[in-house]
Amino acid sequence: MKTVTPTGVERTLGEEELIVSKTDVKGRITYANDVFMRMAKYSADELIGAPHSIVRHPDMPRCVFKLLWDTIEAKQEIFAYVLNLAGDGCHYWVYAHVTPTFDNQGNIIGYHSNRRKPDRGPIEKVKPIYDLLLKEEAKHANAKEGMNASFNMMVDFLKQQGVGYDQFVLSL
Repeated sequence: MKTVTPTGVERTLGEEELIVSKTDVKGRITYANDVFMRMAKYSADELIGAPHSIVRHPDMPRCVFKLLWDTIEAKQEIFAYVLNLAGDGCHYWVYAHVTPTFDNQGNIIGYHSNRRKPDRGPIEKVKPIYDLLLKEEAKHANAKEGMNASFNMMVDFLKQQGVGYDQFVLSL
């Protein structure tokens, strides 16, 4: 995977646009719609088979992805505000809805994600929280320890608010 340096330039989805992707159980992309390819600035050949983390922005806390994976692996859906990094260095925010895909026996066989343009208000509310989580992650020499520490920080924050993650996201 190529190294992409963030440019600080933001791109936005259209009001009616939806990014759609599917992955296998390991998070490798098996389907990407045209909107995803256009926003991410990758071709189908570059995306199919690549880990979905190909669009992970370095300013996105790892603990949010831990929560996402923990939730969908538990056969539940999740909504999240996510900052993505396009192949040209631009970034774009999405309001993501990620769900597991099941076979006829109820086994997870992959994941499906729809992303749409988020309202600006919730993004401005989530940015300082993400910044705090990133600072916590950066305090640790080991990435996994940093992710776990920021995850615990996020869990404590939600407990203080008296809400679960889904309630928190929907309240923004």
